[in-house]
Amino acid sequence: MRATMGPTAAIAGIAPGVQSHGIWTGRRQLFVRFAAEAETAVLYTSAMLARHLERTAVASTLHSISLSGRDPLASADLIVETFAQWKTSIPVMLDCDGQRPEVIDQVTHSVSMVQITPDVVDGPASERALRTLASAVAAGLDHAVVLSPRDGATDGQMLRFVEQAHSAAPGTKIVIHPLMSPERSSLDARYATLLEQAMSIHHDTVLLMRIPGGVGTR
Repeated sequence: MRATMGPTAAIAGIAPGVQSHGIWTGRRQLFVRFAAEAETAVLYTSAMLARHLERTAVASTLHSISLSGRDPLASADLIVETFAQWKTSIPVMLDCDGQRPEVIDQVTHSVSMVQITPDVVDGPASERALRTLASAVAAGLDHAVVLSPRDGATDGQMLRFVEQAHSAAPGTKIVIHPLMSPERSSLDARYATLLEQAMSIHHDTVLLMRIPGGVGTR
């Protein structure tokens, strides 16, 4: 009888680097980037991933681990088994688009921070992202939201999302990344106004610049 391997996932890369976006911008993290379709990747079992993470974490000075890339929550079973086999002393961040609210309960004991970086802030996808945020709150996990005008969102849509996020998770941290034009050397005054309006809705909102070309670019 053949032994089963258990859950597997295609992972495009595992490497230390500097986080380029979100609540831990500028932190040195160990990135585990789950692969998109047709992306070059290695198929990992939980045992393989646990060993790889342990070896790399021992050899590096790290703030935390980032589980990111394409839909990491699609591999929730692998994440759970990996961190059941290897108990890390540093925080584990799940950076996702928030489209699987029903899976958060599975990873409660495997991650410490859920960062939601929605692809859009309007429509059904944004509603699922907000449900994921609420699920993280209910699970007792740290949580954050990352918004960026580069995704095509208007200021009005972002402020509406901030209002909804505040209702779903009054204690969340919200990061807004401004879009910088190569032709400009200073920040557009639009963002000062946007930050003021956002803070009037949800006080724990911060404006942060992305780190260009960082390993953590999503």
